[in-house]
Amino acid sequence: MTGYVLLLRGINVGGAGKLPMASLREILIEVGGQNAATYIQSGNAVFGSDRDRNDLVKDIQSAIMAAHGFKPHCLLLTADELAAALDGNPWPKAEADAKPMHLIFHDNSAKADAAVLDTLLAADEQWKLTENVLYFRAPQGIGRSKFIEKLGRHFKAQTTARNLRTCQALLKMVQSLPS
Repeated sequence: MTGYVLLLRGINVGGAGKLPMASLREILIEVGGQNAATYIQSGNAVFGSDRDRNDLVKDIQSAIMAAHGFKPHCLLLTADELAAALDGNPWPKAEADAKPMHLIFHDNSAKADAAVLDTLLAADEQWKLTENVLYFRAPQGIGRSKFIEKLGRHFKAQTTARNLRTCQALLKMVQSLPS
């Protein structure tokens, strides 16, 4: 059985995409997941399954659409993929306080205008793009970051972002699933 980490985009944010986590756990069991558990209220879950990843994504999206009337972007990572993303942090020593660090997962079709993105950075912000993750470090937070505000205009890909603490917690959860 493969342990999966599910990251849904735009769930329970600003009154849109309402999806109770109990319902998400039920949906994951319904589509063939085992030992489903959620983390906070923003569309993070872990579960085990022997099913094909692409089929799971389609079935999860369809089940959410049927039950809640919307179809969120759905990223499904294995425990090893999440661990590799965390290991790839280009600034590990700077992260005694994990709050400034964000991992923006993308669908590997990313097209980025690096020169423009660089101009959007505040003096203390940093970014690095890899095959599956855009790492973003914002010591002053992302709430007022021009980089984050304008990222979608200059970075063409399906994305969903999580802070470092959330990713670390999800990795522990998926690694503790029964095999």
